Parts: sequence; C-alpha cells; structure tokens
Amino acid sequence: MEIKNIVFDFGGVLMDWNPRYFFKDYFNDDEKMEYFLEHIAQSEWNEEQDRGRLLSEGTEIQVRKFPEWEKEIRAYYDNWTTMLKSDIPQNVKVLQKLGKTNYELFGLTNWSEETFPYALENYDFFQLFKGKIVVSGTEKLIKPDPKIWHVLLERYHIKANESVFIDDNPKNIEMAISLGFNTVHIQENTNLEEELINLGILLS
Repeated sequence: MEIKNIVFDFGGVLMDWNPRYFFKDYFNDDEKMEYFLEHIAQSEWNEEQDRGRLLSEGTEIQVRKFPEWEKEIRAYYDNWTTMLKSDIPQNVKVLQKLGKTNYELFGLTNWSEETFPYALENYDFFQLFKGKIVVSGTEKLIKPDPKIWHVLLERYHIKANESVFIDDNPKNIEMAISLGFNTVHIQENTNLEEELINLGILLS
C-alpha cells in the first residue's frame, strides 16, 4: 500500500515541552521538584487538561486536594510557556522537507485547547499542516483512546494503512499499529529521516 499521509504527534516529536524547564529554578531542589511532579502536579492531572478540562478548573481541583502546595500548583499553568522550551530542530527539518513533497501532513496531539494556540502562533512550522490538526483538548478525547484516531481518519477521509504515525509515547504507537497505521516511535536516538526513508518515504 502506497503511503500518502504523515501524521505527527507534537510534544516530544516537534516540541520540547517539560515542566522541569520551569520548576528546576523554581524549586532549586531536584528532590522536591520530582516529588511535586510525581505526586502533586502529576502527568495524569495534566492529561485531564489535555482532555479538555479548563486549566482554571484543573488548578482549583488540585489546590483543594493539596492546599499546602497552592503556590506551586498555581505556578504550573502561569509559567507554562517556560516549560515549552523550543522546537526539536532535527525533526522540524524533516517536517519542512516533507512540506515540499506531495505527502499530506497532519497533526494528532494531546494538548490543552487553551495552551495550543500559543505554540501555533509562535512556531511557524505549524503552518505546514494547513490547519489539519486534531487537538485532544478540542475533541475531548485523548490518545491512546482509539476514538481520536477515528476523528482524524473520518474528518480528513484518509486511511490508516496509507499513513505513517509518528509519536514518542509507546502506548500511542501500540494503539496506532493496532489501527493499521505504519509507525515511527521517536526515542532518544531516533533518526526520523532515516526511519521514514526505511518506510519508503521520498524526502526530496
């Protein structure tokens, strides 16, 4: 089956986001920071905002649960842009090469509807997707729920077996494989360009 579509996750693939970029200096104490990120502002909590819960609501829920951490919890989304350190240049370069080909480019991201516009406005490579981006916070669905892939497939009339899905989360990769996608799992030393060439993608 000929590949026609390339579907990108954003965080960990095109964008380097990590709460530690802000909290490292805030706490100046790695042990305390890790405790806070594991037990107070844990990823499961942040994921609910990615699923569509308002940042303000998520913040108040956590402040009620952990009043002694109120200051730190409120600092989380107030300093979210510091956590979005930069793009990931080597992968953005591959995206830009793909932008000059006939492959259709799509985004499928777990991201809060409230914070995603900041990335969209500040990183011009997002324009290469021409608006064909499915954002979990808007859909009220989150990877690895298969329903969010079905939103992508049905909205843009594309087929999984004609598409490559790129993500850094192994659970999302597993789900995409089960839905019939070709996949590239981004890990620390992954060379995205090589992986795509191995799948028969022509980059020039």
